[in-house]
Amino acid sequence: MKIVYFTHSLSSCWNHGNAHFVRGVLSELIARGHDVRAYEPVDSWSLQNLLADGGEDALAPYRASYPELSSDTYAAGDDVAAMVDGADLVIVHEWNAHDLVAALGALRKAGAPWTLLFHDTHHRIVSLPHEMDAYDLSGYDGVLAFGETLSEQYRARGWGKRVWTWHEAADTRRFRPLDSDTHEGVVWIGNWGDGERTREIEDYLLRPAQAASLPLDIYGVRYPDEARAMLARYGAHYHGWAPNARAPEIFAQALATVHVPRNYYRTILPGIPTIRVFEALACGIPLASAPWEDSEGLFRPGQDFLYASDGEQMADVLARIRDDADLRASLIASGLETIAERHTCAHRVDELMTILDTLGTNPGVGVAA
Repeated sequence: MKIVYFTHSLSSCWNHGNAHFVRGVLSELIARGHDVRAYEPVDSWSLQNLLADGGEDALAPYRASYPELSSDTYAAGDDVAAMVDGADLVIVHEWNAHDLVAALGALRKAGAPWTLLFHDTHHRIVSLPHEMDAYDLSGYDGVLAFGETLSEQYRARGWGKRVWTWHEAADTRRFRPLDSDTHEGVVWIGNWGDGERTREIEDYLLRPAQAASLPLDIYGVRYPDEARAMLARYGAHYHGWAPNARAPEIFAQALATVHVPRNYYRTILPGIPTIRVFEALACGIPLASAPWEDSEGLFRPGQDFLYASDGEQMADVLARIRDDADLRASLIASGLETIAERHTCAHRVDELMTILDTLGTNPGVGVAA
């Protein structure tokens, strides 16, 4: 099958978590013998920021970890029809220009023979609905939404049975436990963003790590001066951007990590864990989480990871992980088991093929190499 995926950026994961999942899925598709082509805009915001942050050298970890992947760039006004010529399946991520989304839909409505799916992995449908409503999806065969509550938003907009919940997952070819001589402290890999979880970062990460007397290392981008000052007040060590390909190595050196959900995934779109939970468990690091509702039963809370209902309990949870080697071993084993059984990119490719079967547009499922 020839598959074309339009992403915001495949080469850059700078403040672009969807790149983690897309890389894993495309890698899996290639391993199964599919012909995969990825396109990204020549001026993608993520890539421009990555290059400004670290120059061309910042692309080296991606290129070394994913030698089978590549992407072509396009500019406004390029021939969209030529990009998808001969395709069987075209998937368009929601972080793409409205004009591109509309142009592909128009081709499909005009009789293009490929299946066209829209891939939504963000909270904009509730946080910035006017932006999402501006997308012309009238020519699309369906929507892939990364959580059931997001799927419900599309059903309410009339998509009915043409929206499928397609969660993110771990790329277990790369995200796996690594040996390390050091297992100290807490590590957090996450972006500050627009400050929508400032209080939660302080309450569930900074203050508990300090209370448990655990060193805290933080990686991520878009930390303004006031954020860095807050980290310094709690004695946290801020390291800036880290390529996602390095995450297994970073996790391997720490004793535990913490999940701090964004507010939209705790309130309006509950049940969506985002990809870092999948990746952390796949790397075999004990995980403690601030409250969120696992309404779809993706994990086994209390076995795969530990919840903390408030900051004081988070400090207790981190202290328990610090002091109890058996607890750490149990969390690691359980988390790895759940990922291996349910949440790898191979599972998601299987689900994608089932969706195409449902649509009657699957020309044949590839066999894993």
